[in-house]
Amino acid sequence: MEEIVNKVAQSGLITLDLEDYYPKEEIVEFDLKQYLFMELILKEKDFRAALQSLDWEQYRNKNVAIVCTADAVIPFWAYMLVMTYLSPVAHFAAFGNKKHVHQVQFMKNLAAIDVNEYVDKRVVIKGCGDQGAGEAAYVEITRLLTPVVKSLMYGEPCSTVPIYKKK
Repeated sequence: MEEIVNKVAQSGLITLDLEDYYPKEEIVEFDLKQYLFMELILKEKDFRAALQSLDWEQYRNKNVAIVCTADAVIPFWAYMLVMTYLSPVAHFAAFGNKKHVHQVQFMKNLAAIDVNEYVDKRVVIKGCGDQGAGEAAYVEITRLLTPVVKSLMYGEPCSTVPIYKKK
């Protein structure tokens, strides 16, 4: 009987699953709309008082999307002030809707990858997943890895699409 050889295991391919870098923290919104007078005007004194009395612990270890869903002109300093309260408690906070904040956090997680682990390696970026990494994540990982890898592929080790090969 002939021995079955696992050529994928012997290939030296490294599989990188982008979902490992998917933000795991809950994303919540901080909407400035509720702090506006008649949903139109931000009164500085009232706004500052409301922020001081707010229980900021509700944002502990969460990703926070800072938005204003009212059609109002909000001064930039108001967003800055909100961030000063969120910074000590939130895992991450940024201006934008939940989808935008999720993407920003995802890109931040990808940027933290130590690309030195992949120098002159053959890397496969896993193509299928439950959460769907999205186009931006695939573009970002390609940007990060092409300067260092020997080759970059997409898919599964048994069936890859070549993306890049060092010349």
